[in-house]
Amino acid sequence: MSDGITHATIKDGWFREISEMWPGQAMTLKVDKVLRHEKSKYQDVLIFKSTDYGTVLVLDNVIQCTERDEFSYQEMIAHLAMNSHPDPKKVLVIGGGDGGVLREVVKHECVEEATLCDIDEAVIRLSKQYLPGMAAGFDHPKVKVHVGDGFKFLDEYKNAFDVIITDSSDPEGPAESLFQKSYFQLLDAALRPGGVITTQGSENQWLHLPLISKLKKDCREVFPVAEYAYTTIPTYPSGQIGFMVCCKEAGRDVKKPLRSWSPEDEARLCRYYNAEIHKASFVLPTFAAQALQ
Repeated sequence: MSDGITHATIKDGWFREISEMWPGQAMTLKVDKVLRHEKSKYQDVLIFKSTDYGTVLVLDNVIQCTERDEFSYQEMIAHLAMNSHPDPKKVLVIGGGDGGVLREVVKHECVEEATLCDIDEAVIRLSKQYLPGMAAGFDHPKVKVHVGDGFKFLDEYKNAFDVIITDSSDPEGPAESLFQKSYFQLLDAALRPGGVITTQGSENQWLHLPLISKLKKDCREVFPVAEYAYTTIPTYPSGQIGFMVCCKEAGRDVKKPLRSWSPEDEARLCRYYNAEIHKASFVLPTFAAQALQ
């Protein structure tokens, strides 16, 4: 199975994702072959080929993406922001070292420059090697890459970007600072007038409503528009993950796309996102809507 590579999360041929962030439940994937394991300067990096979900990237024992379902996350976190802006030319991605969000951003022909800042060179390097379908984003001529701390990087830019997408890991470990109010203040300062952000919305309405509620409150104190949307994705905890979508311009309705592709282009460019699902992603079940009022 592993050609000699072992990992604490893999037992009897199954990867097990167990965490206090989702107590009492676990995600398991059957392992075909362990491809790589290394400890970077910041986190534990595991890559394995699964029997049914393709290649899987795991950081600090938590699934980041699988080839089978990654598009539902990458497309939504990118296009919810991109299509809520009338003409995004300069785009920044914080995190996203697998390249998937970049791949989506450059599908918008209006983009003149897409910059990625990820703290961990190992994620970028290994994604290029083992997840070429996602890392294709790095090959685009409009893309620039900076390896470093996103918090410090943002602090150097004011009034610089039309869209900023924060594709972070969970709010434990190296991404912890990216869920704090001070980070959203940096985002606000780095945006041009009318700018839009999306950020990984602190996981899942079935598991993390207090976290999401605090995140939304923090965003509302910084941005005049702050809304929560979500996508479905089988290999994330409880099959969902959410996003905060915020805008500097009061009155902007991020729940409806300002720009949209033709149905033909939508079908050619996306496997999950479309104009209707953009609108539907903000419609929450009653229990979550009440908690996030």
